[in-house]
Amino acid sequence: MKHKYEYLVSACLCGEKVRYDGKTKTVDKIKKLVDEGKALPICPEVEGGLPVPRHPCEIKDERVINTLGEDKTHNFVKGANRTLELCNEYNIKKAILKERSPSCGSNYIYDGTFTNTLIKGQGITARLLKENGIEVISEEKF
Repeated sequence: MKHKYEYLVSACLCGEKVRYDGKTKTVDKIKKLVDEGKALPICPEVEGGLPVPRHPCEIKDERVINTLGEDKTHNFVKGANRTLELCNEYNIKKAILKERSPSCGSNYIYDGTFTNTLIKGQGITARLLKENGIEVISEEKF
């Protein structure tokens, strides 16, 4: 029998060092969900084949570009698709994702200029999950 998870969560929110800078953004109550077996942690960027650490990426004109000007859209789309597959495989209907991330941002992302400028928008994974009926919750609102 498959494990019953209530949530899929951004792995960086539960202590996994998978962020672009190799660090974590642990939120204790989200880590607790994972520790209790109620949440499945995943990093869409790592699932998409990106290393840790990696150059920061932002979305500009529907493409995901890193600070070197390299197009990493393929990696982000691959990771988003893998994340959706896991939600479907485990029948997960809610995801708690890292706000402002080019993958996981659900309300705000950076504008693609690498100047710390936030705009309303969604990351690649957050958008795909929402389009497929999965409720996406920012860790800031959880």
